[in-house]
Parts: sequence; C-alpha cells; structure tokens
Amino acid sequence: MREWLSPRVVVPGLSTGVLLWLALPGGGNLWPLLFCALVPLLLALRGSSSSRAFWLGAWSGLAHFLFLLYWIVIVLGRYGEVPYSLAVLALLLLALYMTLYFIAFSLAARRLLHWPQPVFVLLTLPSLWVGFDWIRSWLLTGFPWMDLGYGLAGTPWLLQSADLWGHYGLTWLIVLGNVLLALTIASRGRGQVAAWGVTLVIVALVGTYSNWRWSQLEIRLAEVKTLRVGLVQGNIEQDLKWSPEWQQETVDRYVAASRKLVEEQHPALLIWPEAALPFYPIDHELLDPVQALGREAGVPLLTGAPWYEPDYEQEQLRFYNSALLQNRDGLFASRYDKRHLVPFGEYVPLRRWLFFLRPLVETIGDFTVGSHPQALACDQARIGVLICFESIFPELARKQVTAGATLLANLTNDAWYGRSSAPHQNMAMAVLRAVETRRTLVRAANTGISGVVDPLGRIGLSSPLFQEWSGTAEVALMEEMTFFARGGYLFAPLCLVIGLMALMLALFRGTGYSVGSETRLEMVT
Repeated sequence: MREWLSPRVVVPGLSTGVLLWLALPGGGNLWPLLFCALVPLLLALRGSSSSRAFWLGAWSGLAHFLFLLYWIVIVLGRYGEVPYSLAVLALLLLALYMTLYFIAFSLAARRLLHWPQPVFVLLTLPSLWVGFDWIRSWLLTGFPWMDLGYGLAGTPWLLQSADLWGHYGLTWLIVLGNVLLALTIASRGRGQVAAWGVTLVIVALVGTYSNWRWSQLEIRLAEVKTLRVGLVQGNIEQDLKWSPEWQQETVDRYVAASRKLVEEQHPALLIWPEAALPFYPIDHELLDPVQALGREAGVPLLTGAPWYEPDYEQEQLRFYNSALLQNRDGLFASRYDKRHLVPFGEYVPLRRWLFFLRPLVETIGDFTVGSHPQALACDQARIGVLICFESIFPELARKQVTAGATLLANLTNDAWYGRSSAPHQNMAMAVLRAVETRRTLVRAANTGISGVVDPLGRIGLSSPLFQEWSGTAEVALMEEMTFFARGGYLFAPLCLVIGLMALMLALFRGTGYSVGSETRLEMVT
C-alpha cells in the first residue's frame, strides 16, 4: 500500500483534523479538545520518515481546513456567482495552501521530537507552531483564520494573559499541553518529571496573572467613563443588498430602527454595519433621511458606506470601503478607509490569470487600500474602526489603539457566509481584539452576529443571526496601553526565531533518525 494511504498515516492525520474541528467555534465548540487534538499527529510523527511526516501533515491540514473553511463555497458559489465547481476548486486550493503550514510543522516536529531532553521539545515545538501561524498572518496578504488560541474565546477566564502576548500566547499554551501529553504517552510516563514541572510553573504563572488582572480590571471598569452605544442590524440579504430597488428599503429599515432605539433607549452614538448605505453617499438623494435622523435625534452616527475620491495625478476615481462618522448636524465629520481588503471579495489579485473571479467585485467596485489608522473623535470617545475581517488581524486593532482609540468598532457584513460556521468564528476572533488591547469592542453586523465585548472578553450583548435586531449598551472607554500593544505583539515573531534556531540545532546535531536504524535516539533519556 502506498504510504500516503497507509492507516498509520490516514488515521492519525484525520483524527487531528476532526478533533480540531470539534474543538473550535462553529464546529463542536468543545474547547477542552484543543489540549489533546494534536496528540494523534505528534505521536505518529515519532519515529516517522520524512515522507510519512509529509503525509501526516497533509492529511491533518486538509481535514482541518476543509472543515474549517467550507463556507468559502457559499461565498463564491451563492453570492459570488462563481460556478460551484470552481468554488469547490477554490476551497481546495485554499485548503492546500493552508495545509503547507501543517506539513512544514510536521517535518520540523519529526526532527525536534527526538531531542533527548523533553523540556527542549516541550518549549520549542509550541514556538515553532506559533511562528508558522505568524507567517500565515502576513504572507500573500495574510489569512490568519481561527488560530488555535481563538478556540478559547468562549471562556473569558482563560483569555486574560492575551494582553501580554496576544492570542498567539494562548495558542502557545494549547500546543504546550498537546506536546506534554504526547511526551507522556510516548514514554509511558517515565522521565517526564522536568517537563511536567516546567508546565505546571508556566500554568501557575499564567493563572496567577489572569486572576489578578481580572480582579484589577473589574474595579477599573466600574470607574472609567462610559458611552451609551446603540447597534442596528438591518438583516438585508446579500443577493438583494446592492440592487437599486432595495436601496430605499434598506435606508428606511435602518432609519426606522434607529429612531425607535433613540426614543426608547437614548443612545449617545448609533452604529450601523459595513456598507449599511448601499450607495455612494456623495450627493445621493437617499442620504437625506439619514442626515435628517442625525439632526432630529441629535445623535452621532457611525455607518459603513462605499466612498470615492478623484485621483488627479492618475486621472481616475479611487473607491474605498469606508466608515463615515456623521455628527449631530447630519454632516460627515470624519472617515476611516479600510486598510486590509479581502482578496477576491474587494479586489482580485492576479486578475489577468484569475479573470473568472471578477464577478465578486464588479457589483460594488474594486476598492483602494486606506492609507493609515485613524481614531474617529466622537464626544469623549475616540473610535478605532475595524471593517469586516480586519478584526482577525491583531496588528490593525493594536495600531488603532496606539493611534488613540478608546473604543473599537467592528463594522461588518457577514451575510456573505450564509448560515455557516463563519459568523461564529468571526465573532470569536473579535473577542480576542478586546482582550489584547483592553478596549470595549462593539460589533455591528448586517445579518449578525452583532454585539458588545467588554475588555475582559465577556460578550454582554449579542444578536441572533439573520434577524432584524437593535440593542443598546453602556460601554467602558479604557485608555490604558497594554503590554501587548507596547511590545508583546513581538511574541509571535520571537517564537519563529526560537523555533527555527532549535530546528537548525537539531539538524546540526543530527538528532533525526531513519526508520529501522539500530542507532535510533529515543524521545526521552
């Protein structure tokens, strides 16, 4: 039987992929499985050849990412008007690309697993995993979708150390637990005292800090300034959103819900989702009722809308996916332009060769990247905007905070995902942005999930999917700068350096071995 079809490869590979799916939001959300999901892969890598390690990583990665990203077919096939055969092909190609990181980790882990000191293995394998995650966050524009640390988003008491080392630190701890368990099983518990001791010290330090930080922040949250924010979820179907006959209905729906919210719950700021105004508002007649709302209600409005400006040097128009802040006089006072555009959603890279994906952007325009982070001033708040999947990039939220933001606002349109796992995963990733920066994050989504996440990572207000909804919450305006924002964001690249140095050392010392050799080095001494 060919090696890539061998049960010793397929079974552990698929087991890891399935366990990861069951552990993460949108799958089974059984987060404790995160701490053992990698064990089948790690055990199978012990004593494997390079070829077997390759296929173990391939099966694990493919199973994981095909389950995780199946919603790509919905985005491309249903809403992007791409033939379903091509949509499935796009999913497979994306999953194959993401699987390369699993393969790279597996090939490296095969070498490191045979280092004679378990503590060395225990500390370097998690670093290598996080390092590869970090590369994936920026290579080819970056796609850091649902790193393992996000699987803890539903348990706020486990998130508190993220203001030191970000969600990457949580991923590091998860992989640490998997490596410890794999070492213990492989050695049948012998010779693992040092590894267990180091792990317990790390867990004790993280737990002590988290408990102290939680208590400290609960006191501070009761003392800081607050702002009453109203969120409106219009629930406009994606295939109707940009049709001219639905523009009036969309505006009427948002204005009516906002008026009711102002009358009954008196928010000091209204927030509408990404592209809530499905037209370019410059001199557009449908802007009149929106401006009237601001003047009559006396409430500022932050709304998503497309925007354009002339580029006189290039003699063309530049189009932006923007967030516009309307003041109490019904005038747009400031604007944020999206800085990280969605490949194949807001522009088509390599469009000469990928011409068949052009329908994805033709309905709303091919957008230009925004220039710089800008906190929008609104009374005592300074709002850092994250549009759509910008919320999955910790660096963008961090830069908004260092630019002065005291509140994060995520304006998004998750209608593209349909009734899939993606909206739940998107919300989970947004939770970590609140904890890393210790800022309240308010989320306005066209079809959900809209809600409010406090600086401790607690979701205090949350909407259902695919329903018209509105809600109001009193949100804290924090100003402190976390260690993560100041320098802790360098944890992930530091992990890459440590992981690669360990791998080079392992290669230099020749700690790998060939299957069947009489001079094998055991995993433990």
